[in-house]
Amino acid sequence: MTSRPSIWLALAASVTLAGMSHAQAPAVPTGDGNDPYLWLENIHGQKPLAWVEQQNEATAKRFADDAPFEKTRKQILEVLDSDEHIPYVSRMGGYLYNFWRDKAHPRGLWRRTTLAEFRKEKPHWDVLLDVDALNKAENKRWVFKGVQCLKPDYTRCLVSLSPDGGDAVAVREFDLPSRSFVKDGFVLPVAKSEVDWIDRDTLYVGTDFGPGSMTESSYPRIVKEWRRGTPLDQATVVYEGTPKDLAVGASHDDTTGFERDFVSVAKDFFHSQLFLRKDGKLQRVEVPEDATADAHREWLLVETRSPWTVGDTTYPSGALLVTRFDDFMAGKRQFEVLFRPDAHTSLASYSWTRHHLILDVLDDVKSRLEVLTPEAGGWKRAPMEGAPALSTVSVVDTDPDHSDEYWLGVTGFLTPSSLQYGVIGGAAPETLKREPAFFDASKFVVSQHFVASKDGTRVPYFEIAPKTMKLDGSNRTLLYGYGGFEVSLLPTYSGSIGRAWLDRGGVYVIANIRGGGEYGPAWHQAALKAKRLRAYEDFAAVAQDLVRRGITSPKHLGAEGGSNGGLLMGNMLTLYPQLFGAIACEVPLLDMKRYSHLSAGASWMAEYGDPDTSDWNFIRTFSPYQNVKPGMHYPPVLFYTATSDDRVGPVQARKMAAKMQGMGYRNVWFYENTEGGHGAGADNRQSAYMHALAYSFLWDQLH
Repeated sequence: MTSRPSIWLALAASVTLAGMSHAQAPAVPTGDGNDPYLWLENIHGQKPLAWVEQQNEATAKRFADDAPFEKTRKQILEVLDSDEHIPYVSRMGGYLYNFWRDKAHPRGLWRRTTLAEFRKEKPHWDVLLDVDALNKAENKRWVFKGVQCLKPDYTRCLVSLSPDGGDAVAVREFDLPSRSFVKDGFVLPVAKSEVDWIDRDTLYVGTDFGPGSMTESSYPRIVKEWRRGTPLDQATVVYEGTPKDLAVGASHDDTTGFERDFVSVAKDFFHSQLFLRKDGKLQRVEVPEDATADAHREWLLVETRSPWTVGDTTYPSGALLVTRFDDFMAGKRQFEVLFRPDAHTSLASYSWTRHHLILDVLDDVKSRLEVLTPEAGGWKRAPMEGAPALSTVSVVDTDPDHSDEYWLGVTGFLTPSSLQYGVIGGAAPETLKREPAFFDASKFVVSQHFVASKDGTRVPYFEIAPKTMKLDGSNRTLLYGYGGFEVSLLPTYSGSIGRAWLDRGGVYVIANIRGGGEYGPAWHQAALKAKRLRAYEDFAAVAQDLVRRGITSPKHLGAEGGSNGGLLMGNMLTLYPQLFGAIACEVPLLDMKRYSHLSAGASWMAEYGDPDTSDWNFIRTFSPYQNVKPGMHYPPVLFYTATSDDRVGPVQARKMAAKMQGMGYRNVWFYENTEGGHGAGADNRQSAYMHALAYSFLWDQLH
């Protein structure tokens, strides 16, 4: 059990290379009485939606109404709909479970099979839930958002369904043997809920219980214990947080012999508290609030985010420590260091098997795995088989309750992803599934480069380019970045990027700027709050290095980013317009004076600061909506977003586009999809359209 609620984990995992409650904006002070575009914050208002429709029509006519766009869209959709994709699995008991979308099932199938079947080229899948059939039967547009199944028999599950692809979901109890929802079972209406099984007849529930029950960040403030057959409003309160907390949740660990219950309180994105719940009482797991704690069987793992002094020993930021859980709760503080970072390494993740711990370590943004084994004299470590050069290897799944099996995902920019299966102590892992090649990788080469940022910091970036590329500054080049929330951008195969950009002759570059997690917590903290401009200086340095090396020139250099990466794009637009020929700004934050009052914005103040305080003195330096000015030479820009995005929300992109157009900038484009939430696409067809729109805009403008 980690020290943050699963809602936090879902938020932190939301970034992809493709981009990344419909309550209207609350009545709060605007901070800018002269803002003429506040009316666009009425998300579902008739006038704003009419404006959106007009903008969509103009943008589609300009960039999505010709043969090249349609070719790109079809190529991307073929990738997304391919029957040859790897069906990634997770084990529950004797079955491997998978969620699958394809052309015939755009909203998807939840299904399962056995390991013996999975080894076959064409395994037989037992379909548990057909979301398209469910939508037809209920006249809905549900988007599948995952399941939680009750151990150890996994016959009852809680299925989460979003009405439009947003974070708010309906939760419904599902019976696997009958393949049906349980009549009079556990049901929660659409909300940003946090749930977990205690036993067959009891749940932990955090949800919208009514006025005052959600945090200012729009997540559960109260967690309750809810027994089957009783009204939700009669559930017993377990913990009640404050409105300023990010989210509150509770969980039950039913590992035989180590049954425990926990309450987790996320104070913000990077600070949390974990409590052991025993006999109705809470005991704090006394680790620093910015550390994460993970109780597993007899062990407690602690991952530090800042130096932690215990007795005479100071453990560094980014370290992984281990001790025995019961000893720690009794007051003992003897740790063994399982991972200690250095200037080139950080811990990406770790995974338990029954008898071992697998560490996923990044070494200058490239993966290597280690296996750690507890023994009488301490923890023994050994390397696992590595990944190909300039690639990413990650643990997809393990079976920590029963075995030492592991599933590895191996991927690289030019290496189609593969899924490997192995057992620690057994033979080398075997490749069970491999992604098809969606483009001819033999024409390209991957390289890693480093550039000094403005303050001298060494910043890495990856470049994927044609082998025949001429260093004459003429290459259309797309630079992608994120730089926030300690999220790392790693080498990953993308058939969509290969087809839509590389095959056209373009160069694709990923910048590993500060604010991310590529070098651990310190790399993230170097661009936090008042230091935010460091991330933008890093991105600008990469852009300038691409020009210096002859890869491209400003008129041929495009930039793309989504969510926090959309804020990055807004700052490239307003702070470094001379470096780029076009910018795609996707599901973005842009109005940093209002962001904390819009959608889930209050949850990110630990990252950016609080604009309603003196923090505004530094936030204003990276708030594109306030910094955009008339009479400048801004590059062409496309803003795209989704009406159903209940995380960042569509209003910031709306307002920025409208403001720039109002200043007389003609090459400002806007498109808003209705569904899809923060991902801007509820199914493959929508995703293909949105990605094709961005690539077509960029290719067109970078000629």
